[in-house]
Amino acid sequence: MTAPVFVVDDLTGAAPGTTVRLDGAEGRHAAAVKRLQPGEALTLADGRGRGADGTVSALHGKDALDVLVAAVREEPAPAPRITVVQALPKGDRGELAVETMTEAGVDAIVPWAASRCITQWKGERGAKALAKWRATAREAGKQARRLRFPEVGDALTTRQLLPLLAAADFAAVLHEEGALPLAGADLPAAGEIVLVVGPEGGVSPDEIAAFAEAGAAPYRLGPSVLRTSTAGVAAGALLLGRTGRWG
Repeated sequence: MTAPVFVVDDLTGAAPGTTVRLDGAEGRHAAAVKRLQPGEALTLADGRGRGADGTVSALHGKDALDVLVAAVREEPAPAPRITVVQALPKGDRGELAVETMTEAGVDAIVPWAASRCITQWKGERGAKALAKWRATAREAGKQARRLRFPEVGDALTTRQLLPLLAAADFAAVLHEEGALPLAGADLPAAGEIVLVVGPEGGVSPDEIAAFAEAGAAPYRLGPSVLRTSTAGVAAGALLLGRTGRWG
């Protein structure tokens, strides 16, 4: 059985033979929900690329346990780094998009308030929605056994998004009328790839023009039109395969 993954804030002092305390919400989940017992294997991850494999050495009620570290692993920074700009979908489809893109291996997700988005993040509602996206990325990262979880940035407007596109080594906008296939794009071996996924209503002509001026051309993904909640994972998987990161 595959060892479960739990998140700790700091693993800088972890080394083979040392003991790490797992407490808080993660400790309660390990002790009370998973009911791990001494001798059982688990992995600790800090979400920033460092992990520790070990076994439970002691229980502390239902709130905490000690982990005897057997090995420490480092997950190098990805190259190229893949960021998906995700337009805000309706309902819980945004969390679905974040979950599946995290499982696939995307490195960063930027919520985008496109002009045709029905959903709008404002005030307390927006803060709660962003917190859900970030929690979803964390849980999906654990499920996928990643040591480096994707960053979920603050929601951006179209204007705020332009510098990110301009600074990328390759930037693309998914569009069903794109003249170029994403499968044939000339991708960099390193640096930053930024992919824009529009809302259900599509990317507006003004947005297409602004993105093109910033260096992000429209590309088509395939013959079918995907929903905004699935387009990002499909395109992300394509890019991960083509760049060799799935090799």
